[in-house]
Amino acid sequence: MSESFLLHPVLSADTLPIATLPVSELLLMNDARFPWCILVPQLPGLTEWHHLPAEARLPFFDEMDRVSRCLLALPGITKINVGALGNRVPQLHVHVVGRHPADAAWPGPVWGSGAAVPYEAAKARELLDAIGSGIG
Repeated sequence: MSESFLLHPVLSADTLPIATLPVSELLLMNDARFPWCILVPQLPGLTEWHHLPAEARLPFFDEMDRVSRCLLALPGITKINVGALGNRVPQLHVHVVGRHPADAAWPGPVWGSGAAVPYEAAKARELLDAIGSGIG
């Protein structure tokens, strides 16, 4: 969308790239405890929802919907949590997290619930491929 878009360094360090969508970069949080995607609009300087240009809002929401449905189709996922906090990373980004009653943080939020457990390479590739083809 924008050549001057740069992913925040924290997001870059904590995630694995899945796909570039029309409005956003789709990332996988490198935490094997949860199927956890992050959508980052490819526009520089955005920190809040109301900064997103009107023409990008509906397409961005559609991307969130597609990712949510993809995660809900994964085995065992019964709930989707969607959130945009921005306290640690000011760049506008939206978390889409697949949840189930036996996950490591249930019923609380995933944020601040223990230390991340990085994916093993094969499992990461499998999930990246499943999400990438699922939103295709």
